[in-house]
Amino acid sequence: MVYRITRPIVLSAALFAAGCSFIDESLMPALTGEEATDTSKPVAIAPSEAENNPDPTVSGAVGSTPPSLGTTNFVTPGVTPAPNTGTFVGQKVSVLRSELGALQERLKLRNQQLQQIRVAATGNSQAYHGTIAAINTRLQVGTTPGNPVLINQWNQAQLQLERIGADISSMNSLANAVASDSSMSAYLLESTRAAYGLSGAIEEDHRQLAILEDETNRTVVLVDRLLNELSEDISRQTTYVGNERSNLPTLSHSIKNGELLGTSLASRAYLAPAPVANSSPVLGGSSQTFNTGNRQPLVVIRFDRPDVPYEQALYTAVNRTLQGRPQSVFDVVAITPLQGGAANVALNQTKSTRNAQKVLRSLTDMGLPASRVSLSASSSGQAVTNEVHIYVR
Repeated sequence: MVYRITRPIVLSAALFAAGCSFIDESLMPALTGEEATDTSKPVAIAPSEAENNPDPTVSGAVGSTPPSLGTTNFVTPGVTPAPNTGTFVGQKVSVLRSELGALQERLKLRNQQLQQIRVAATGNSQAYHGTIAAINTRLQVGTTPGNPVLINQWNQAQLQLERIGADISSMNSLANAVASDSSMSAYLLESTRAAYGLSGAIEEDHRQLAILEDETNRTVVLVDRLLNELSEDISRQTTYVGNERSNLPTLSHSIKNGELLGTSLASRAYLAPAPVANSSPVLGGSSQTFNTGNRQPLVVIRFDRPDVPYEQALYTAVNRTLQGRPQSVFDVVAITPLQGGAANVALNQTKSTRNAQKVLRSLTDMGLPASRVSLSASSSGQAVTNEVHIYVR
């Protein structure tokens, strides 16, 4: 798969300056045998809508926003008092009424706990996203690599995210308690209906049973709604925290580089493909031989000088590939130039392998699962320096 550039003059200049390039026939005439296009004349490119904005704003947290929690305040219907008729059925009604009242008192406590958890979860989410927004703002306007202020903010964001996780645990505990109440409410409703068949009742007993049945039935509905809303909140919050936990390592990598990359690639690579052979190489081990054939690389990184800043361009290419083909897997290939004697070739092979391992670590730091990447090696008589090619399949 070849990643096409819509603005070749501007982007190619930026990527070649960084030692990293996307491959395209119009951008790489040396690889296709075509003559180079004359770009000596300046070409005017109209400014984008964002560049024309007189009052630009910096976006907040990159990634998902906090999910909304339920807002229902669960109020119990209450239990209507009534005198004991003195009959056997009347005594049974009194016991059922007492048990329903105790259940509703427990539900009042459950509702209070739920509202407290929601307030805490909302506050923790707002604090977390405020910290993440501060980090992203600093990264978007530019900062130094490994800025200690951002590192401290990142550590704070991690603690705040763990507090949200603790809120989810509290919701789960509350949901278990409500599930027990749900069983009790169903039992009370069944017992109330069964009481109609008992002998020795008077009309007042059946009148009280009818009222009790209605109130028990409304309690059953209330418990079911409480349990359903809790389940929805837990599901949304769990998915949200999982996404943020996958974004935090990528954000940490951005802080290390001093530039904002984006959300974790794990959020893009959500379709699990079949296992890939040699897809989880040992970083310290030897790589496999790779036959490029006629395949066109997605990205070429030329390590022609120390500290080549390739990661932003690499992230962009892989991220957009996963947007179009979430099931894609990637081959990271160390390309060794066949120049000089045997000693030079052997030395270049070692350097190329280390560079490829560095690129692989960058991809995993960006959130791309290790099962989506394979590491291999090849050689080229056309390469003039050590290169790393990334192929898509």
